[in-house]
Amino acid sequence: MLLALGLTSCEKDEIKSESVINVDSYQKNAFDKWLEVNFVNPYNIDFKYRYEEIESDYYYYTVPANMDNAIVMAHLVKYLCMETYNEVAGIEFTRSNFPKMFYLIGEWEYRNNGSFILGTAEGGKKILLAGINWLNYVLDGSYDSSYDIAGGLNHYYIKTIHHEFTHILNQTQDFPTSFREISGAKYVSDSQFSEPFVSVYLKRGFISAYAQTNYNEDFAEMVSEYVTHTPEWWEAQMKAAEGVYEDDPDQSQTGRALIEQKLDIVRSYMHDTWNIDIDELRNCILTRQANVVAGKIDLHDISVD
Repeated sequence: MLLALGLTSCEKDEIKSESVINVDSYQKNAFDKWLEVNFVNPYNIDFKYRYEEIESDYYYYTVPANMDNAIVMAHLVKYLCMETYNEVAGIEFTRSNFPKMFYLIGEWEYRNNGSFILGTAEGGKKILLAGINWLNYVLDGSYDSSYDIAGGLNHYYIKTIHHEFTHILNQTQDFPTSFREISGAKYVSDSQFSEPFVSVYLKRGFISAYAQTNYNEDFAEMVSEYVTHTPEWWEAQMKAAEGVYEDDPDQSQTGRALIEQKLDIVRSYMHDTWNIDIDELRNCILTRQANVVAGKIDLHDISVD
């Protein structure tokens, strides 16, 4: 049936069928040539948009990424992620530290606790990005009424990339153990998806509900939430974190105080280990994100000189 669908699609649009079935040999299309110029040659990064079961997680049902959305995502990864690190840390940093593979799948990876996986980082070498087939709905604001276009783009995709890249940096150079001690026994693993944790995370000293999973996720959430949101958004979170959640063990400090201690460590780690100013990185990301939302960047252009 899959082959039949591929052949039917081929009659209408030969390129789109290539994102459905990964074949051992294929002729490079315009997108492949654009990826070669923008990912392979400057960074030695393989941007896989054709479906390859071996690159997927066998624990989840996965589907191919839509070709048009894959093109848009390639532009977003390049413009909002890789080039932001070029700007603040230099292209050699990006070449040396960014994963050598991005792999796209069309649907989120749904878990049996009601959550779904937005992306994963594997061994410092690969980032999987899920839910690509929802990207056009996020960009037109129709996917989730909780977010405007910028917020939805951040929540479902861009923050995920910066989160996963932070894991890769941590796998290369670990962050200080003092970070782990701030929240100590307050990490709750998968219970962060249920009440009361899904509601009281700020007062518990976590910047997101997901940050309560473990200290590795906490650190990555601190970085990714900070650099993809405005100072006004961050201060609003800090205001909401000023209380104390009394049911926590040893909750002698407000959530705000705990988060700000973590931010100090994050700031020092990124500066001292990677020579990155997270405020400069945030300004760069927000400026570029505003350009995307304003339609100043052509996310569909795959022409090459």
